[in-house]
Amino acid sequence: MAVFISLEEAAALVKDGDTIWVNAFAACASPIDLNKALTKRFRETGSPRHLSVYSAFSFSDWREDSDVEGYICEGAVDKVVVGHFASLVSTCKAIMENKVEGYNLPGGVMSHMIRAAARGAKSLFSKTGLNLFVDPRNGGQYRLNERSKEELVTLAEEDGELGLLYKIPKVNIAFIKASFADERGNISFQNECASIDALSVAQATHRNGGKVIVQVARIVNNNMLPKTVNVPSALVDAVVVVPKQQQLTNMDGFYDFICGQYVPRGSIMKACREEIRSAIGSVNRRTSLHSAIAKRAVREIKPGNIVNIGIGIPELVAEEVLDSGMLEQVHLSVESGHTGGFPLGAQGFGVAIGPDSMMDMSRQFDFYEGGGLDLCCVGALQIDGRGNVNGHYTKGKLSGIGGFANITQTTKKVVFCLTFTSHGLEGEFDGKNVHIAKEGTIQKFVPEVTSLSFSVDNALQNGQEVLYITERCVFRLGENGLILTEVAPGVDVERDILAKLPFEVEVAEKLEEMTF
Repeated sequence: MAVFISLEEAAALVKDGDTIWVNAFAACASPIDLNKALTKRFRETGSPRHLSVYSAFSFSDWREDSDVEGYICEGAVDKVVVGHFASLVSTCKAIMENKVEGYNLPGGVMSHMIRAAARGAKSLFSKTGLNLFVDPRNGGQYRLNERSKEELVTLAEEDGELGLLYKIPKVNIAFIKASFADERGNISFQNECASIDALSVAQATHRNGGKVIVQVARIVNNNMLPKTVNVPSALVDAVVVVPKQQQLTNMDGFYDFICGQYVPRGSIMKACREEIRSAIGSVNRRTSLHSAIAKRAVREIKPGNIVNIGIGIPELVAEEVLDSGMLEQVHLSVESGHTGGFPLGAQGFGVAIGPDSMMDMSRQFDFYEGGGLDLCCVGALQIDGRGNVNGHYTKGKLSGIGGFANITQTTKKVVFCLTFTSHGLEGEFDGKNVHIAKEGTIQKFVPEVTSLSFSVDNALQNGQEVLYITERCVFRLGENGLILTEVAPGVDVERDILAKLPFEVEVAEKLEEMTF
């Protein structure tokens, strides 16, 4: 049965050499107070040391001097393995400065790894990542600096099929944030916007004889209904009560429409969007050219489609779906476990307003990897002439693959949303015509992508339909590479497109006008 202790006592349970799994998805369910307590202990005592930290997605608060990840940056941690680094600002800096080992694995693979760890597996076979940056044949690019020499991924074969074998760690500390605990230590996520992989993390840690530590807002005085318990007390070692813990990282207040207690519709949904966006922040640097991309992308979504919405410009696609009245006709989803409702962007990514359902993240990735998605809208940093995409790696900046590989490798229709150039691109979209006033300094279409996040070889083998939508034109993936199929009114094909590509591209016999 769980014991009820202070944050200081919880931090003291971590020993030298432990492996911690932090259950979090950016702003969702992040145990920031447990992490801050560990930072405080390390700064005061110099202990613990030689830790390894795993998390399928980032768990900090986007601050350079954050106490959430302070123990990682100051020497307590030897190794960090994370799927997406978005909010881990100082950890990214420590990795890039070669102060700590850093590894980046697909977030969905990590979700499945911890579930497999719960049954005692030492490795996970997966086809996700094959031919991509994590594939050992591509030089082990999941190792992020010179210190990072461990082989976490190997090529393997199972039932005659080639795949990747991911090494599963032996986790002995679980950091989990939830809403309530009862007097026995049963755990509920009632006020959380996602449970992520809390049950799997607890099961795996308990199996290894480790410590499952959960922070909650309060204790309820009666036993909970069994169906409302996400993690049973049998798996919980310690509960810490943090009355003022935040529902979302970096956001005060409680919102019933992001945890499923209230499901808004129609104009009320839009009001809820504005309410929470004022607290979290909206999509950055939104321009009319970005809107053109989103308006063209939303035309690919059909009634009844199950759709994943990614980070960046794709967030505007969700806005278009809501504002056009399509939201009740489609099923938008996010890898954190939501289906239905309206997914948030920016620092609220992973949260949904009024979702129809919430499930464990590993279950969501089961569905994604099984080809269940009809369509996904994702961003892109680089595209080569064959159609390969780098969606996660920028030199001098660490972001991570997140769920990108799991999603794009199996979705029936993949829609990449990007500007033709970036950093300085100026122009105007008036609802029909596009005018390019000044090109950006960074080229998105390149002779060769820096890192492989999406492989054309995989797409052709899987029979996927792939589009690349920019503010000025649309490309489709053909057998031999990109095919220019649509051009926006106001754009000159030769001057604004072909002359700016570093490779030859096929032009469709019937070049269509891009409509929005």
